[in-house]
Amino acid sequence: MSVTDGGADVPNDSPVVHGFPHLDTVRSAITALYRRLSYDGVRSYAPSLVPADAAFSDQDDLYLGAQRVARAMVQHLHLPDARMIVAFRAMEHAGSVELAAGPEYFIELNDRFRTHRRDIGAALSHEVMHVLLHRLGLEFPGTRDNEILTDTAATYLGAGWLLLDAFREDATSSQKLGYLTPEEFGYVLAKRAFAFDEDPAPWFTSPQAYEAFAAGRDRALRDTRQPPLLAAGWAGRHRYAKDRRHAQDHPGVPAAPGVPYTFEGGPDGLRVSFACPTCHQRIRVPVRGRVRARCGLCRTVLDCNT
Repeated sequence: MSVTDGGADVPNDSPVVHGFPHLDTVRSAITALYRRLSYDGVRSYAPSLVPADAAFSDQDDLYLGAQRVARAMVQHLHLPDARMIVAFRAMEHAGSVELAAGPEYFIELNDRFRTHRRDIGAALSHEVMHVLLHRLGLEFPGTRDNEILTDTAATYLGAGWLLLDAFREDATSSQKLGYLTPEEFGYVLAKRAFAFDEDPAPWFTSPQAYEAFAAGRDRALRDTRQPPLLAAGWAGRHRYAKDRRHAQDHPGVPAAPGVPYTFEGGPDGLRVSFACPTCHQRIRVPVRGRVRARCGLCRTVLDCNT
């Protein structure tokens, strides 16, 4: 048996970190999900957990309500019908879970959720995801990266939008659950929205969550407009053409740092390698103008101008 602490809780007097400092790890987590679950496995998590399944009012019984929401999480994440025992105690983190073999799982949540019941679903989405990842044998080395994997998986598999909705910030106080920044949660949620044709915007009760989702969606859209993708803008295409000429004239010399593609020589001529905008697995295609590529991992069809 092991115990995992997670769901970092930002108290009301702490500043919230913004931006995309964990983006590389987030992208690696999305790739890992597709590799472990397969395309069909990831698609089986549609649709997302509906707001009604995580609704928790002040009139609900604390323990019965927490058990009900935990059961909804178990069902959504396709876990065996194991019993989730939810308790509350004073702790540094938002929650912890015992990763035993079952048939019961013991989750402890921070005492603050006794009076902040609207966020119990968010905390449970992180803890129950720890259970799923444990059963899948999927983990990243190091506590920080593993917690980022957990947040990313919860969001991409349709339960973690609650973690973003728990983000609230004003001039005098702030609250955030999870290890991702609000914008990173928005980024992952946008990735899911693109892949599953969902619009999570109506689910948000927090205006700050919607703003973070919009920022994350803008960043996710940039992934779909990087050369050699056909949707790349003029500046990106111009830079790509310059780098391509350099690769053709100087075989084996790496391109300048910071570009999202790599040229590789071979017996069949020059090839370009770049990340799939959906799952971030590397894709290699020949450099020969307009080509259509299909990602073997997430099955995304990509129109490219190489």
